[in-house]
Amino acid sequence: MPLTDIQVRQLGPRETDFKKADGGGLYIFVHRSGSKLWRMRYRFNGRENVLSFGPYPAVSLARAREMRAEAKTLLAEGIDPSEHGKAMKASQAALTEHTFDKIAAELSAKLRKEGKAEVTLRKKQWLIDMASADFGDRPITSISASDILTTLRKVEAKGNYETAKRLRSTIGQVFRYAIATARAENDPTYGLRGALIAPKVSHMAALTDWKGFGELIRAIWSYEGGSPSTRAALKLMALLYTRPGELRLALWEEFDLEKAIWIIPAARTKMRREHVKPLPKLAVEILKTLISETGSNYRAFPSLVTPGRPISENTLNQALRRMGFDKDEHTSHGFRASASSLLNESGLWNSDAIEAELGHVGADEVRRAYHRARYWDERVRMTEWWARAIESRLD
Repeated sequence: MPLTDIQVRQLGPRETDFKKADGGGLYIFVHRSGSKLWRMRYRFNGRENVLSFGPYPAVSLARAREMRAEAKTLLAEGIDPSEHGKAMKASQAALTEHTFDKIAAELSAKLRKEGKAEVTLRKKQWLIDMASADFGDRPITSISASDILTTLRKVEAKGNYETAKRLRSTIGQVFRYAIATARAENDPTYGLRGALIAPKVSHMAALTDWKGFGELIRAIWSYEGGSPSTRAALKLMALLYTRPGELRLALWEEFDLEKAIWIIPAARTKMRREHVKPLPKLAVEILKTLISETGSNYRAFPSLVTPGRPISENTLNQALRRMGFDKDEHTSHGFRASASSLLNESGLWNSDAIEAELGHVGADEVRRAYHRARYWDERVRMTEWWARAIESRLD
């Protein structure tokens, strides 16, 4: 017999759980605590399953019967009502939970756990914020290539072609993470690769002949402006030709002046691998002088204005400008190109040893380890030769 609303309302708790059938597989389950839940038993592909329709009275008898009818319609069409319900919930979650912003935040947290450099994370977040301003609160599956292109065109309109290129790449990274975590099926940025204006490639300005580089060396060693940190950093950039950020952010604990080595931690190298550099005697002398002036600070190159922070790359470039070297002639990053060109030009050193000293490594782990071991002695000799070559230009 089908149930009536009065019967359902009057069902009270017993010592044990029990159920009352309404027909067609629908029944109400009464818990010994007094709670009442609508359920439906059905068979699909020979297997018995149970659907849950929710609690009474939130779900009335009439509504429970409607849900039974909907389930039977699905069964008649060869669809499992339980799987259909899960798909509908996932679809709803995609509309409310799987937004671009939320997935981008997960990706950022993942990259942070993987040890990506703070400066890299800040740049990526800056790009994500650009995209979020246009479609951050939208479900990621609803964002089309056209939506993304509109955002990219805004950046291009300002002449920022390189930023537009990086923005497309970052948005694509968010989509690929969504695909990997089963919340999207395609990356619409892939089809936009040819739609953007290609940025003009501009190489870091550098003096790559001994005449020009020698003039730069003499200007640096005679420079009396700036702070001790700035003056020492410029000399060490010339001697060690590291990436500016690797040097500026250095801590005293990374240097072993007795062994004449500097261990740059993986978090600060471009390749995210620890890089050990031999220090020539001249570099050790500069560092010993510097530590007598800034050694009370854990940073090797603290800012004169804010000692808790390091000097900036702009500080180094401004010092070069004051010496008379404009941005199209030489930059702080240009020391790497200077050293690479002149060391290779000398013909005295194995090109792989030079690459190892510059911190350039290939993709093969075994080859990297082999090169570190094989070329260490040569790198030590090479750094001393380079330091002597610089000293000889100071006269």
